[in-house]
Amino acid sequence: MRNSRHRKRAAVALATAALTGFATLTACDASGGDATAPNGPSAQDRAAPEPAPVWDTGPRSLAAVGDSITRGFDACSVLSDCPEASWATGSDDGVRSLAQRLLGKQRAATHSWNHAKTGARMADLPEQMTRAAAHEPELVTVMAGANDACRPSVDRMTSVADFRADFQESLRTLRREAPKAQVYVMSVPDLKRLWSTGRTNQLGKQVWKLGICASMLADADSMNRAATDRRASVQARVVAYNKVLKDVCAKDRRCRYDDGAVFDFRFDGDQLSHWDWFHPSKEGQSRLAEMAFRGVTASRSQG
Repeated sequence: MRNSRHRKRAAVALATAALTGFATLTACDASGGDATAPNGPSAQDRAAPEPAPVWDTGPRSLAAVGDSITRGFDACSVLSDCPEASWATGSDDGVRSLAQRLLGKQRAATHSWNHAKTGARMADLPEQMTRAAAHEPELVTVMAGANDACRPSVDRMTSVADFRADFQESLRTLRREAPKAQVYVMSVPDLKRLWSTGRTNQLGKQVWKLGICASMLADADSMNRAATDRRASVQARVVAYNKVLKDVCAKDRRCRYDDGAVFDFRFDGDQLSHWDWFHPSKEGQSRLAEMAFRGVTASRSQG
């Protein structure tokens, strides 16, 4: 009798142990333990990817890099910089720069910086990015490329491959120094449009003879085959540069391109400097600031 009860207790214990072991194994599988589910990846493998950063439409500091347009060249006086009229960081109330529109006039005076340089090409941008990143800005504006197309001759224009490599290096430089900075990239202006508008002014054409953007503006009145082909080559290069800006920017999660807004803008005589009929006047600078503000504050990229 005792042996019979002993055998029953042993059988119950064995069954209980088996059930406990099965439950433990099942729980381990269900929670993504060491065992891999036969029909798919473990819970860890199915973890959601890190979400892309959300574009901040209200950055609180701004650094600008680029060329003479961002320096306000010829906006105030002949053949000289006028940074107070810069579309990006200027203090001129008539322009209402991007910095003033985003930060307010008082904060813009202490939290915006202009590292653009007249005559700069894309190859100069990495060094400018280093200087801009030192401020740890929340936003960096880029407007460069016109001088890569505006050369003494067509064959001296920056190649598309070099332009791409220099822009990629510029973004890498910024990411090393200021990885969380947002970047807003303005397209290269339509240089052929500027030629067609400015050539109607005799004074402007005289200034062009000093060598301003000779690849496009030389022999401004000539419509022979050579001149037409030369201008078409410059125009095609600008279009290619803008494609590079768009493509490279699209691969950086914190970069936004203006989707050709500057290139597509139909500048008229009032928006061109009356000192050279090429660079933006104060009114032109204001229009650039307006376009940039719309792009930066849009809920999502236009591109």
